[in-house]
Amino acid sequence: MGKKKQKQKVVLPPELPPEVPEDEIEVSDEDLEFVNRNKEYAGFVSKLDTQSITRHVNRVADVKEDALESLYEKRLRKKSLAATENIQHEVDPVDALPVKTLDGEVYYRTVSKAPNKFQSAHDEDETVGENEDVGRDNSVVKLTKAEKRAKFKKLRKEAKKQGKEVVEEEEVEPSSQADVLAEVEKDLSAEEANEKRKFRLAELGTAMLTDPEANIKSLKEMLQICKDGDQATSILGLKSLLAVFKDIIPGTRIRLPTEKELAMVVSKEVKKTRFYESTLLTVYKAYLQKLMALEKVSSFKRVAIRCICTLLEANPRFNFRESLLGVVINNISSTDDVIRKLCCNAIKSLFTNEGKHGGELTVEAVQLIANLVKDHDCHLHPDSVEVFLSLSFDEDLRKPEVAKPNRKAKNKKYKIGNRNEDKNQLLANDKKKSKQEMISKTREEVKAEFMAASFAQDAMEKRRIQSDTLSSVFQTYFRILKHAMRPGSEANGFPASPFGEHPLLAPCLNGIGKFSHLIDLDFMADLMNYLRRLAGGSIDANRPSENFSSRLTVSERLRCCIVAFKVMRNNLDALNVDLQDFFIQLYNLILEYRPGRDQGEVLAEAMKVMLCDDRQHDMQRAAAFIKRLASFSLCFGAAESMAALVTLKHLLQKNVKCRDLLENDAGGGSLSGSIAKYQPYASDPSLSGAFATVLWELTLLSKHYHPSVSTMASGISTITNAHDQVYRSNVSPQQAFIDMSLDNETFAPKTNQKQSNNKRKKGNRLPPLAAAGGGDMVDELAVRTKLSEHFLLVHDVEENRRLRRELERTKLGLQLYKEYKKQKKQRTR
Repeated sequence: MGKKKQKQKVVLPPELPPEVPEDEIEVSDEDLEFVNRNKEYAGFVSKLDTQSITRHVNRVADVKEDALESLYEKRLRKKSLAATENIQHEVDPVDALPVKTLDGEVYYRTVSKAPNKFQSAHDEDETVGENEDVGRDNSVVKLTKAEKRAKFKKLRKEAKKQGKEVVEEEEVEPSSQADVLAEVEKDLSAEEANEKRKFRLAELGTAMLTDPEANIKSLKEMLQICKDGDQATSILGLKSLLAVFKDIIPGTRIRLPTEKELAMVVSKEVKKTRFYESTLLTVYKAYLQKLMALEKVSSFKRVAIRCICTLLEANPRFNFRESLLGVVINNISSTDDVIRKLCCNAIKSLFTNEGKHGGELTVEAVQLIANLVKDHDCHLHPDSVEVFLSLSFDEDLRKPEVAKPNRKAKNKKYKIGNRNEDKNQLLANDKKKSKQEMISKTREEVKAEFMAASFAQDAMEKRRIQSDTLSSVFQTYFRILKHAMRPGSEANGFPASPFGEHPLLAPCLNGIGKFSHLIDLDFMADLMNYLRRLAGGSIDANRPSENFSSRLTVSERLRCCIVAFKVMRNNLDALNVDLQDFFIQLYNLILEYRPGRDQGEVLAEAMKVMLCDDRQHDMQRAAAFIKRLASFSLCFGAAESMAALVTLKHLLQKNVKCRDLLENDAGGGSLSGSIAKYQPYASDPSLSGAFATVLWELTLLSKHYHPSVSTMASGISTITNAHDQVYRSNVSPQQAFIDMSLDNETFAPKTNQKQSNNKRKKGNRLPPLAAAGGGDMVDELAVRTKLSEHFLLVHDVEENRRLRRELERTKLGLQLYKEYKKQKKQRTR
């Protein structure tokens, strides 16, 4: 070990002379001349063995990088420590560098008396230079770069900590009142700025309305206020700009000048007009972009939609109307009632006021709605399709165009026939023709100017626009009908609609009923087929009716029946359709009706359209409906009962043969019908055998709690001609239902307030029921039993229908199984 230590011991080089900067070294000409003259003396410098010198230096410095410099620094550190031993105030060698606080102050850390720490640091330096560690050559003191970085970071952290402590002790915490005052001043300044903006908006808006051409630059400042202000100021600015644009925007489109037009020399008035129009169009475009951006923000959405709808209604011919129309159509089915009503009212205004835009926007709006229905797979709010009811079409839209006579051919014939006439006569005729041509040209010019001034439209153009509109409307209607016929398993992955399973079916059926006279006859058969299947009467035996009817409500199925009758009557001359299936559906739907679930107005309308307005009825079918309506009147409220009794009386007055049902003989009507026994379970009214029963329900209805219902039942049973009955007979079921619904809101049934005094048993007075006779109690019990039996029969109808469906399905399954067995045997053979 001793030999190794001697080998590793380093012989330090002599002390270096004091360093002199190279800039300060000056070599004079005399020195150069001296060296040149005395080369014998100065030549030893060139003969020095530089290789041995560098080898000696590298032997010391190659131990580690910059080891020689570290040795010299160690010597300087020892000298400085020795010089500061007698000083009472010592500087920690770790923190010898100055410390800079967060405020920018620089100070030196001092230690009052820390000889132990100083001595320990001094001893550490010495031991590091003398001792030997494992894995390192400690002949020269040298730290690696990583160790230097770690040590430097540690020193900086300690310096920052001590500096922060000193600063926290010296500085005083700022008062919280100053922060509060600063925030209050900031809020006050913001409020003052917003108030200034509001006053500025009022000034600019008034100036714009007073003289738009002179103050057109104010629009940019108003738009900037909308962007810079708070929410209230922005809303006020949007409304102010809306009022200004609504007043100054022209009724036609603005076309900016082209490059060639701009290069031309024009007058000052033309330049002024161009500047006005370009500024107006630029600010209007920026305003619309702002509205469309705010339309996506919930807090500004209503205001933005209101501004867009107002601009579209007020100026439907101006620029960027397609963008406005697109935003309105996209929000026409919004879940927000306010936004949806604004958009629907704007579209209805476009449909009813076609003179403002010539019908072009009507076609665009209808096509956009059709695309919206297609994209959302008919899962929209009903109002989005109900707007079609505001459309109006010419009555002669379906009539073929009459070909105009060819005047040139007539003129040629006239010329050929008059070749032999005199030249004077020909000249006179030419003058007359030239005059007529001049007059016709003048009339055409005047007519064109009049149409342009009054926004009138050419007849051919109007016919084309209405044809395109009608085709898009019926395309949407047929799409909705097909969607309603589609089974639930064929859904395209759309989420459940918040508006119901078939939200667009009701407005679709209403629209078909209104525009049915405009439908092409080629599509009439398909339409009736769709309505029949939706109502529940499928024409295909392999596809039972329940596939469609089970997914539709009673009101929707009744609407299908109503629309079928309206279509048939509007096209009576061209159609020959059997409506027996729709009568069967109405006969069965009467019992499926529920007051709280279904719409009574729709049922009353179906009674009016299918039973009251029909000219002729089969006797068996009419009797079945009379009996079914009498039973229906016992089950529901006064409004439904009144509508049914009005229809019942109308059928009795129209069909004299059916008055046999009013006879008291239980089997008196059986002689008139082909079926000897009444079948309450029959689904077909022609097979029910209603003539074999009587209308005993009228006796119970004559004791109804509502006086109007009881009076009507009594009048029907006696067929009287009282004034009230004459009035009621002329009232439709719809009107009767509405009147009774309004009466029920204020009607309070009278109750017998006289109570029997049980204490006065000895008196000759009897209780009210006993005074009326004991027979009343017996009659009441009999009525209860009969009603219970009747209601059990009525409720069992649905159960029997369900069992029949299961039986049919089972039979069909067995039949398919037998066919499968036969095919399998044939294959094996």
